[in-house]
Amino acid sequence: MYTVSPMSTTASHGLPFVDASEVGMSAERLARIENRFKSYVDESFLSGWALTVAREGKIALSASCGLADRENNKPISDDTIYRIFSMTKPITAVAAMMLWEEGKFELHDHVSKFIPEFADSKVFLGGTFLKPTLGPQTSAMEMWHLFTHTAGLTYGFMYSHPVDELYRRAGMEWGFPRELDLAGVCSLLAQQPLLFQPGSEWNYSTSIDVLGRVVEVISGQRLGDFLHDRIFAPLGMSDTAFYCPEEKADRLSALYLAHPKTRLARRGDAADRGTNKLPAADGGGGGLVSTMPDYVRFAEMLRRSGEFNGVRLLSPRTVQYMASNHLPGNVDLTEYGRPLHAETDYDGVGFGLGMSVTLDPVATKTAGSVGDFGWGGAASTWFMVDPVEDITLTFMTQLMPSGTHPFRSQLKQLVHQALID
Repeated sequence: MYTVSPMSTTASHGLPFVDASEVGMSAERLARIENRFKSYVDESFLSGWALTVAREGKIALSASCGLADRENNKPISDDTIYRIFSMTKPITAVAAMMLWEEGKFELHDHVSKFIPEFADSKVFLGGTFLKPTLGPQTSAMEMWHLFTHTAGLTYGFMYSHPVDELYRRAGMEWGFPRELDLAGVCSLLAQQPLLFQPGSEWNYSTSIDVLGRVVEVISGQRLGDFLHDRIFAPLGMSDTAFYCPEEKADRLSALYLAHPKTRLARRGDAADRGTNKLPAADGGGGGLVSTMPDYVRFAEMLRRSGEFNGVRLLSPRTVQYMASNHLPGNVDLTEYGRPLHAETDYDGVGFGLGMSVTLDPVATKTAGSVGDFGWGGAASTWFMVDPVEDITLTFMTQLMPSGTHPFRSQLKQLVHQALID
């Protein structure tokens, strides 16, 4: 049996630690989170996890349980490094919106203005992957389509559409061909048919990877360099990057895969696509590694409307705009999306610029607030910002796939029941 340990009060979150009662929360009720999630470790569904709950910019709960590497008995520490996969997406979206604030593009700009190959992308109309029927775009792919996953792109791992098979045959089942830089990746993506006319549906996809390439084109920098210079260094996110260098390798958490029948966590080294090497392409949609303190800083920047510890990345109005539902007609993902894999629920949830947004907590059947937003990663990491309750919640673990257990809905439920003011 494992014990739950408080994370060090000297961790580099940049936030003060307080008694939960000082921010309108019950320490006794917050302990229910620890007890519930300890059971996942005790029953071998997780090797370990770390969690930070902050309200009003003060940490009410920071705890961990289990091991970062079960086979080598390596404990979780404040500086444990995690593969955050799609939690890269909100960071890339922030980077792009920093350029938007500078007037470098508009949301209605055609993507082909920055990546010309997408002007010629065809749309899948029917048939099979062997004999697809294709047609022209009747409406051009625009920048807002990239932010919102409405561009008509997909993922090869979906296994639900002939275009998914075409992605796999092009070497894009999980990630991209390793020899391609981001320009080459986007050229390959543009050669594949679109699932639908841009803007007509929602489908979780590689669109944020394409957005990352737009950041490169506009800025003249490699995406990782832009993120370091404009986001990570200013916020003090010293351990967030597109790979884990050798000198930090001993801090990298092991990766685990859930057994398809028992759901028990099994070592999954084979699923690690070169975390210890600088990739040819900095994928804007996934690929960053980070730590709990680093991502708490990013989440707090969003909660504070674009500013953290005196450093402002975005205007408050820009953050509010990003966290608004951008799906046409203010509909939710159930109405506008394809009910396939995504790092969010569909009922009562809309989509902003790079993150999901709760429209109706009653429809989600999960405790929450109208307007709370966030995103998760393939290894079950997750963050959430609740502007109504002034909360950030950051959860780190390393279990794939992310939908194996209802971690995210349980965390929201357990955090909200701990509010007593």
